[in-house]
Amino acid sequence: MSIDPQSSERRSEVGRAKSAGRPRASSWPQPDGATGLHDPDADAQSVARAIALRRLTTRAYTRHELDQALQAKNVAPDVTEAVLDRLQEVGLINDASFALDWVTSRQQRRHLSRRVLSRELQAKGVDRSDIDRALDDVGFDAELTAARDLVERRRTAMNALPREVQYRRLAGLLGRRGFDTGIITRVLADVLGG
Repeated sequence: MSIDPQSSERRSEVGRAKSAGRPRASSWPQPDGATGLHDPDADAQSVARAIALRRLTTRAYTRHELDQALQAKNVAPDVTEAVLDRLQEVGLINDASFALDWVTSRQQRRHLSRRVLSRELQAKGVDRSDIDRALDDVGFDAELTAARDLVERRRTAMNALPREVQYRRLAGLLGRRGFDTGIITRVLADVLGG
């Protein structure tokens, strides 16, 4: 097999022509607008806004979470503040609404106690007053219902086990979900009897 020097030369010319109109790889947009942060011509607020909006397309975030994300991308604090203020102004960030949605979702899917829900929202940087308003509907009866639903779901897999083992495992499960002793005792007495 012989190599044709002219065809090899033509291939390299085609390759040069194709790459001539293409921007250098270092100038291509990077995930989360990373290039813009290092580009002196990029508008810092536009880059920060792009980072925040990209995150908001996947799920709702608290102001604190977006602040942390922008800090991780080395966005200047004054730029971060301006962008977050604007996003809050137009309603894309709303910690009170986030807290209500979080409580509803986590109660339905995970059957968590009021204490655990409060701790999760604190970790997300939600203000205490917003947490309290979100937890207004999670009273004793709501916690009792959530605990009972959880125990009923998990108990079916334990039917073959002795009552003491079921009690111990279900009590541990409820304890890890943050339910207090009064609720644990009452629910297990109702479900397991005596």
